[in-house]
Amino acid sequence: FLYFIVCFTPENFFRSQRKKNSLPKSKMVKKSEQKYYKAGHYDVAIQGERAYQKQTGLNENTRKKAKKNINDSGRLRFWKSVGLGFKTPKAAMNGKYIDKKCPFTGNVSIRGRLLRGVVHSTKQKNSIVIRRDYLHYIQKYQRYMKRHKNFTVHCSPCFEPKVGDECIVGQCRPLSKTVRYNVLQHISKAGKGGKKFTKH
Repeated sequence: FLYFIVCFTPENFFRSQRKKNSLPKSKMVKKSEQKYYKAGHYDVAIQGERAYQKQTGLNENTRKKAKKNINDSGRLRFWKSVGLGFKTPKAAMNGKYIDKKCPFTGNVSIRGRLLRGVVHSTKQKNSIVIRRDYLHYIQKYQRYMKRHKNFTVHCSPCFEPKVGDECIVGQCRPLSKTVRYNVLQHISKAGKGGKKFTKH
């Protein structure tokens, strides 16, 4: 009777049930071979901020990958066309950067004015200052005077403008206190203009 009580305690009973339900090691399915297993693609280079960086227009945990969301390198990537005749850069389609204010990969729509200016400063992160020169007519003297305006515009990481280059920017919703425009096209001026002096 005492042997019966020891053998059929609740702990021993559940332990025997687990052994019956468990598969032998030879028949166990690897985690990587399961039907709905998805390998993690955690990129340390992207995760440089405190918050987890991800694209809002893309579900990273989807089981069926849509062909429109796969770039040339075979990775999940969201991009879109801003319209107005501007092509989506390849750096935006194949890049790894995460920018919610990017007009090609973020949640920003372009509408309103289109401006063209010269890059004046690139010291800020993801923002540049462009300068637009124009002529102001003075009625009293019937002459024109030179004036200029500086605009702080958002620059996506897919562009790498330098001081002196030209950029075409489009109006968007307010992105910060002073930023209301987004770079749509970069026109490089490397090797053009300016006098070149030779050393004697």
